Amino acid sequence: MQIHLSMAENGRVLIPAEVRAAIGLKAGGKVVARVENGALVIEPLDAAIRRVQEAMKPYTSPGESLVDELIADRRREAE
Repeated sequence: MQIHLSMAENGRVLIPAEVRAAIGLKAGGKVVARVENGALVIEPLDAAIRRVQEAMKPYTSPGESLVDELIADRRREAE
């Protein structure tokens, strides 16, 4: 899907309903915006979290909790 949008003087861009529906964005939903290769990418926050989690999977083992490891490291440092 590709559409043309206009930006208001204050920098606001309206995301049309059909685009919001296509990405599962509802009123009050949070989005993440980033610049990637000179383009603005906007995605729902939950999609961004899933994308990062998938990207990190190769660096973890099943049943391993990086949060637990971090907490254990901090406790050792505090002792």
